[in-house]
Amino acid sequence: FVLSPLALRFSHLIRRMIHAGHGVELHCAEHIRHTELTHAEVEADARGGLEDLHALGVRPRLWRPPWGVLTPQTQAVAKDLGLELVSWSLDTHDWRGDSASEMFTRTSVDLRPGAVILMHDGLGPGARRSGCGETVALIEQLVTHARSLGCEPCPVDDPYAALWSG
Repeated sequence: FVLSPLALRFSHLIRRMIHAGHGVELHCAEHIRHTELTHAEVEADARGGLEDLHALGVRPRLWRPPWGVLTPQTQAVAKDLGLELVSWSLDTHDWRGDSASEMFTRTSVDLRPGAVILMHDGLGPGARRSGCGETVALIEQLVTHARSLGCEPCPVDDPYAALWSG
């Protein structure tokens, strides 16, 4: 789930993601909670983000709104644009700058089939960390633990992933 201006700025990374088989989906153009926007502003942000991604050859089907804030206007715009809204069930709070082991201790307890884990690869508003190294280190620990529980990590659009109805 990408911020479209950053996707444009770092288009080489988007190409690498696609080449590696990862999905590229819509997060937003501007990272503003939808509770602070009118219907027209939510729609303009989503359409602008989609335009940016379309320019890169990306055709998103999924949308995770900023901050995970879901409003009636978010749902209406998603429906109008044919996007499926996606949430998460576990938040690593990686933006706080905690160590990988602290994040693992906090999230591994609730890891179960169908869990969708929120992690960030960037530094956005409110971030208290200086980089993403601890988040990257956390991935291997979570994957190993998930497999020990008989789960196999999968893309969020897998039928077993937790999705909001749009």
